[in-house]
Amino acid sequence: MPKVALYNVSGSQVGEVELSDSVFGIEPHTHVLNEAVLMQRASLRLGTHKVKGRSEVRGGGRKPWKQKGTGRARQGSIRAPQWKGGGTVFGPTPRSYSYKLPKKVRRLAIKSALSSKVIGNEIIVLDQLQLTQPKTKEFAAILSNLKVDRKALVVTAGYEENVALSARNIPGIKFVVAEGINVLDVMVYDKLIITKDAVQKVEEVFA
Repeated sequence: MPKVALYNVSGSQVGEVELSDSVFGIEPHTHVLNEAVLMQRASLRLGTHKVKGRSEVRGGGRKPWKQKGTGRARQGSIRAPQWKGGGTVFGPTPRSYSYKLPKKVRRLAIKSALSSKVIGNEIIVLDQLQLTQPKTKEFAAILSNLKVDRKALVVTAGYEENVALSARNIPGIKFVVAEGINVLDVMVYDKLIITKDAVQKVEEVFA
């Protein structure tokens, strides 16, 4: 089992914690990680793009000239695609880009993401993380104690309102509960700051 240091909010090491081999100690599967990130990014796309077809643009109700005898090409409407102001052919219409990967693949992806953080020494496990009141300055001091100066994902076992409110004003910091941990967030943020209770909760779900 991989072992990592256990810290308190003052930045002092207070012990060690053993992580589950099946969740934090596997060989990261880069292809599955890539597929999971692509899936999540696709689901974030709004898909609200829209162009008007020839039936939706204004005008063009009358045949511009008679079919025969003018010497010009036959035309049925001035709002056909070849006319200025005409409709667009095969243009984008509102759609959903989301799709799903198999459950086993998604589980392998999150395990690979978590294991990559352990391999890269980019995981910080805290004994606890609680604030008596929402204070951005206090939370910034905790990050300074932990020597976190880059983007970080903060994970707790349950919803800590004071932590969430304190973290949201700091650029590059995101707070989620253990149930909301996902591949995209783990891979995008440089550091993973997770409480000991959250580690146990993640292991219960994915082990």
